[in-house]
Amino acid sequence: MCEKISKVNSWLSEVFGDQPVPHFEVNTRTVDILFQLAQSSEARCRDTALLSEDLKQKASEYQAEGAHIRDVLLQGVGLSCSNVSKPASDYLSALVDNAMVLGVRDTSLGSFMPAVNNLTNELLEEEKSNRRLERELRALRKRLGTTLVLRSNLQEDVNKTIKCQSVESAKAEERMLNMDFVRAKAKELSSRRERAEAQLVSRNMNKSLTHQAIVQLSEEATALKQEINPLKNKLKPYMDLSPSPSLAQVKIEEAKRELAAIDSQLQMNIDLQ
Repeated sequence: MCEKISKVNSWLSEVFGDQPVPHFEVNTRTVDILFQLAQSSEARCRDTALLSEDLKQKASEYQAEGAHIRDVLLQGVGLSCSNVSKPASDYLSALVDNAMVLGVRDTSLGSFMPAVNNLTNELLEEEKSNRRLERELRALRKRLGTTLVLRSNLQEDVNKTIKCQSVESAKAEERMLNMDFVRAKAKELSSRRERAEAQLVSRNMNKSLTHQAIVQLSEEATALKQEINPLKNKLKPYMDLSPSPSLAQVKIEEAKRELAAIDSQLQMNIDLQ
């Protein structure tokens, strides 16, 4: 723990330099976190130092190679920076810039051609990717159009459904009002009927004079008439004959007895009511 704290303090002193180190709570967690940060910072510093040394070495190599090429040009061809024309200097600068952009080691044709081929391949791949993306974009636009049309249709259906629901709701409310009116009217009529029946009972009205009793008597009279009609049909063939007085008397007596029986039954039904 003490070793970690001293390591952290040393690292913080290097980081902040002449500025005072901010106060922080010293506990196991903060010390562990700062210790990890110190180790990561030192590792990155070492990597940066190695990279810097490598770059310095490459720079020295490039300088040595440049000096060698300059000596060759001066000794073999007699060229120098002072006697090179401006267009040639511009061409050389453009060549160097292209070499730096392409990331090649030198400006020879053997270095430029692979780099240009790689760029061409990358360009073809990008164009291929662009065409694929354009196809996907067209498909997405088509699906988007279909989705928008479907959304519009669904919105119209929703609006129609809402309109129909409002109409049905109004009709249902009207029916409820009508039902309430019918219930109130039925309740009123039932109350009036009960009051009328109470008045009739208080006046000792004969039940045979009620509507139900009269309807029942009418039904019974109709049934008796239906029973009399067959008897009349039996007597009809004898109406045009000239029967003997004795036979006619017998038939008349039988008819009188049947009529008397029917009349007595009718009278009994009326008396029972």
